[in-house]
Amino acid sequence: MPVAGLGTRFLPATKTVAKELLPVVDRPLIQYAVDEAREAGIEQFCFVTGRGKTAIVEQFDVAFELERTLEERGKAKELAELRAAALPPGSVVTTRQQVPMGLGHAIWSARHFINDEPFAILLPDDLMMCDVSCTKQLADAYRETGGNVVAVEEVPRERVNKYGVLAPGKDDGRLVEVRGLVEKPKVDEAPSNLTVIGRYVLMPEVIGHLAKMEKGAGGEVQLTDGMAKLIGVQPFHGLRYQGRRFDCGDKLGFLEAQIAFALRRPDLADGVRAFLPSYR
Repeated sequence: MPVAGLGTRFLPATKTVAKELLPVVDRPLIQYAVDEAREAGIEQFCFVTGRGKTAIVEQFDVAFELERTLEERGKAKELAELRAAALPPGSVVTTRQQVPMGLGHAIWSARHFINDEPFAILLPDDLMMCDVSCTKQLADAYRETGGNVVAVEEVPRERVNKYGVLAPGKDDGRLVEVRGLVEKPKVDEAPSNLTVIGRYVLMPEVIGHLAKMEKGAGGEVQLTDGMAKLIGVQPFHGLRYQGRRFDCGDKLGFLEAQIAFALRRPDLADGVRAFLPSYR
């Protein structure tokens, strides 16, 4: 999970608080991502962090004093939620992305954690609302195809320059063969409007390509460029996942996520529906 970004779009809120700890309703973004991965059966986590991001790891530690206080006050529900959020000892490691050189560089920074195993990447800014964990859907597709799988969705043509874009091949409506990948192409040069979102299951060979530190779009080491080197060498598919994505790196997307996730909560839904009409 790459979490080294500065969160500049949410300043001043992110001056002292990592953007990944900003809450949607009452859970931080990073908690949603970890829970999604756990639902897929993932047990080992690596946070690629930067300066000032130590609180992200502490989110999943045991807070003895807080737990004791909750227990003494009889707050059983809150105590159970807190304990459920903690990760078992030895299941979390961190590594530093010391310079902001792009997503590909962040993933390369975790090379010793990845080693020679297939691995998943989750970008916490992309908050997923799925009945079946989006990461589990990718893991199931990986077992089916035996290769790289990325979550994809169609976007309006005029927005393709913000994403990695697929050049699609065979397409059964669920899995689409990836014949090419382009990072943030010009609108009139994009091979499709089918774009990669922040969920991936990749083979470890991508690390060798990222290690070359080749600069791509924006002068950064792009993960998309490394993934493109695997096309034709290993199976590579895009998965039209079942669910909905909220771009919580964007203020409007973050606000929409607050409403959508609150409406799924039995304790909040009626109250939210009651006040929403007054803001029209």
